[in-house]
Amino acid sequence: MANNKLAIIGGSGLYDVEDFKEREFLDIDTPWGKPSDQILKTIYKNKEVYFLPRHGRGHFISPSNINFRANIDSLKQLGVTDIVSVSAVGSLKENLPPGKFVIIDQFIDRTFARNKTFFDEEIVAHVSMAHPTSKGLMNACEDAIKKEGIDYQRGGTYVVMEGPQFSTLAESNLYRSWKADVIGMTNMPEAKLAREAEIRYASVSMVTDYDCWHPDHENVDVQQVIKVLLDNASKAKSMIKNLIDNFDTHIDPNDPTNNCLDVAIITAPEKRSRKMKDKLKTVAGRVLNK
Repeated sequence: MANNKLAIIGGSGLYDVEDFKEREFLDIDTPWGKPSDQILKTIYKNKEVYFLPRHGRGHFISPSNINFRANIDSLKQLGVTDIVSVSAVGSLKENLPPGKFVIIDQFIDRTFARNKTFFDEEIVAHVSMAHPTSKGLMNACEDAIKKEGIDYQRGGTYVVMEGPQFSTLAESNLYRSWKADVIGMTNMPEAKLAREAEIRYASVSMVTDYDCWHPDHENVDVQQVIKVLLDNASKAKSMIKNLIDNFDTHIDPNDPTNNCLDVAIITAPEKRSRKMKDKLKTVAGRVLNK
């Protein structure tokens, strides 16, 4: 268990955790380009933890322009084994009001303008996404949220839209008809890439608004979202500190993410070029260099 390393990917409103006093900012290069920003390395309660703001500090990267591949590759380079995503979302259900947290266990990917795989040239791999989040990490998140007394729901489906515009009313009602719980713009392809990199992944969604289906939220605007974001971010930072304390105790040594590439790569060994094996060395070197 000593080799497990946690990274937090912070979404809208969560660009830093001020209680991380021991701070080193890392510039990482990847074959896919640069990650969203420098990665904060900290030692908190004797545990090595990493923090990456997916929109950059100051929020200058649109959801469609996030370099998800570089973000995941850079964390893998640092030895990260577990990622908890913290994201702002709109609610698609009456019982998920602004301020409530949802521990996500399913996604519906509606994005269309993003690079969604590391395996898009020469080497082909198909990983299972039936259960896209790690049960052990979800347990750790639940314990951390409970300890803080935050109102939450365990389990939920997150619709990932392309953005950056908010939904039309017709779209919002369509997603509600699918019985989805929340809607956001960032957890895909992040979760898919984490799985391809054999990094366990969990997602905590922080509800900021009811999306436009709700008569009180017909015109969702950034200012009202920011007001809720600030309160949510404070709760999220407390949750993160609790999570650092407990996540190690919840790791499942038999989590299917741990070795999913063993049965995912379909390309014949003689067709795997050295160039691509080098490009994939961080993500898939464990299996490609056998």
